[in-house]
Amino acid sequence: MNQNLQNIQDIIQQSETLTDEQRNSVLNSLKDADKELMITAFKLERTEKVKKTTAILLEETIEELEQKRKAVEEQAKIIQLEHDRKTKELEEARQLQISMLPKELPQLPNLDIAVYMKTATEVGGDYYDFNVDADGTLTVAIGDATGHGMKAGIIVSMVKALFSSGESGPDIKTFFNQSSDTLKGIELGRLMMGFMMLKIKSNKLEFANAGMPPLFIYRKDSNSVEEIILSGMPLGALKNFPYEIKDLEISSGDTIILLSDGLPELKNKNNEQYGYARVKDEFKSAAEKRSSEIVEHLKESASQWMNGVEPDDDVTFVVIKVN
Repeated sequence: MNQNLQNIQDIIQQSETLTDEQRNSVLNSLKDADKELMITAFKLERTEKVKKTTAILLEETIEELEQKRKAVEEQAKIIQLEHDRKTKELEEARQLQISMLPKELPQLPNLDIAVYMKTATEVGGDYYDFNVDADGTLTVAIGDATGHGMKAGIIVSMVKALFSSGESGPDIKTFFNQSSDTLKGIELGRLMMGFMMLKIKSNKLEFANAGMPPLFIYRKDSNSVEEIILSGMPLGALKNFPYEIKDLEISSGDTIILLSDGLPELKNKNNEQYGYARVKDEFKSAAEKRSSEIVEHLKESASQWMNGVEPDDDVTFVVIKVN
């Protein structure tokens, strides 16, 4: 029994003023109080043990969380370094892609030329180029390499080298066959180049297509747009592919547009594509304007269609108006 209660019990037992009934009642109350005190003491002792155990577990948990925090920070540093490396590589690929493009457009009295290219966040492999022969023949090329990043940049640089080496001077079929065989012979695997080339001399136009979108020509006399589709495998896909050459006549006021698939495949917030029909309609609606104005019209139309969505592929088109 608690010592204080024991003292009270001794006093009560020795008291002569209490009746036996009163004495027993008080003693029973003391015993009950002693039991309550013992139970409370037990609970307090157990609570103290739980507190100590909880404190130990909490300390261990804090230490474990600190270790995990440090591990997460280290992992974040590694991820950031990798992100920075890839960002630098993509920027190098973008700069390589840009360096492959002509520094200025051909200035010809009979043709009004304008170009637009917007590279995607992740670098693709769009490419365009020009060559003017001594006799005034304009050669125009537009391409779209498979893949993204540095790999696409590599194949663009190879096609640029082939085009700039003078091989664009011969007829289109010779250039296509020689270039395709060269790329295929290097064994680039799935790296290929969609490519379209056309030559304009006076009122004559000839072109071939190796896996690019159709060629669109606005005819001023009929106020209509021709969509000319030629089938052909991308350069580097097959050796000795029988590319088809198309010959056309063009007249004053006619307008030609060559494009990569980036424009028709632009997506809006509903994941809907811009589409070739819209390209054709928008091109026709602005075809009477100057080439630079047609470019601005298509840019604005594409921007409204995307409404803030970033393109996931390069967007490139070349507009040529016959004066």
